[in-house]
Amino acid sequence: MPKPTEKEILLKQIRTRFNKASKEYALLQDDDCILIGLSGGKDSLMLLKLLAERSRIYKPRIKVKAAHIQMSNIPYKSNFDFLQRFCDELGVELIVTSTGFDASTDTRKSPCFLCSWNRRKALFTIAQEQGCNKIALGHNMDDFIETMLMNITFQGAFSAMAPMMQMRKFPIAVIRPLCLVNERDIARYAALEQYPPQERNCPYERSSNRQQMKELLAHLEQLNPEARYNLWGSMSNIQSELLPPDIKRNTNQK
Repeated sequence: MPKPTEKEILLKQIRTRFNKASKEYALLQDDDCILIGLSGGKDSLMLLKLLAERSRIYKPRIKVKAAHIQMSNIPYKSNFDFLQRFCDELGVELIVTSTGFDASTDTRKSPCFLCSWNRRKALFTIAQEQGCNKIALGHNMDDFIETMLMNITFQGAFSAMAPMMQMRKFPIAVIRPLCLVNERDIARYAALEQYPPQERNCPYERSSNRQQMKELLAHLEQLNPEARYNLWGSMSNIQSELLPPDIKRNTNQK
């Protein structure tokens, strides 16, 4: 038997973590119609590959579609020909639309928030038009941890993202099946597959705090190689008796 290649080993590791997340967080159910947010980056390409593969398995029986949202006011380009070929090879329908925002209309929100919000709004519109009950996003484990660190540092809140979140205003759930997958594994696989990079020309990118959180996570892993797994585990290991009481709920507090 031939020795597995590096790419095959990586894909097996990523697929195992994808399947673990899908099972532990009950992300996939029979008759799900899932719209994948396909940005063209390595994470969304990996997510599309895995979900398209999963859709060919009998249980649970799911259908998948992909949507690419182009921001009209952000010079952040993807290779549309590649995306179409990628979807065609996997037998997945690709829907392309465009939206935009004016950062001057709401100075209380960052451009990154407005961009994300408008992309998400477009995805919800497409999902409803296509009869999808779930939207799948390509956030990996690093994204979850970085978001947690950002929220603790800048918002004073212990929060991150949920692997699955049911929307209140729409009959749609958002799922993140790559939540247990390390970004470096996806990056390595994308390099081996030679996925074309996106053209990153966002004028707001340098003002984002996420890059600093990436560097902080890397530093923490230098201090402790298990740091990322401990940080992930801390989100479900809240020891409230060892935390200050919630003053807002303490009626005896003056």
